[in-house]
Amino acid sequence: MGTADQLGLELAVAHGARRIAGVDEAGRGPLAGPVVVAAVVLGPGRTPVNGLADSKQLCANRREALYARIIDKAVAWHVVRVEVEEIDRINIYQATMLGMRLAVEGVRHAAELARIDGNALPRGLPCPAEAWIGGDARDRAIMAASILAKVTRDRAMVALHQQFPQYGFAEHKGYSTPAHLAALATHGPCPHHRRSFAPVRAALGEAAGVPVAVEAFGEPALLSG
Repeated sequence: MGTADQLGLELAVAHGARRIAGVDEAGRGPLAGPVVVAAVVLGPGRTPVNGLADSKQLCANRREALYARIIDKAVAWHVVRVEVEEIDRINIYQATMLGMRLAVEGVRHAAELARIDGNALPRGLPCPAEAWIGGDARDRAIMAASILAKVTRDRAMVALHQQFPQYGFAEHKGYSTPAHLAALATHGPCPHHRRSFAPVRAALGEAAGVPVAVEAFGEPALLSG
């Protein structure tokens, strides 16, 4: 029996895949803002971008520098934002699966295999796929995708901070820090808070476990190259 890495490589070879789309997300856990999913296809052979790593292990300035290099050097890339209305409508897990499928569809012209960080695959993918637990620390295309997703989401939260500075989005990026929870208690949720998340429901005075009605939802936003 081979290692997980070996098994992953064997599967890729079995598919005849030379161009692999790495897929990762940012923002499943926060109380506000979109969940962002990116797919990146790097060319076969030597990786054209040095210094790739799991985005969580990199400082913000380093992620920004790598973002520009990934956009420039990747064979193909695609970023999907699934907004809060859709998250509340279908739940965060399904919203993430939707984003993954759309991200892979955006690079299907260049990818023979999708390699997705995590332990689950979305339905309806346009190419063969494999799930890699801890893939953002093991696969360079997934690392690249994690950087695109993280930078895109952080930029979105900084933009939201300009509209709603009372919540401190630029600092905590929507995660449930003590400062964010205190702001929720003081000001109540803004339109970009996820009503399907318990702390936001609590701030609204909703009873735990009671679904929150959402009257409208938007289409996921797409970026590509």
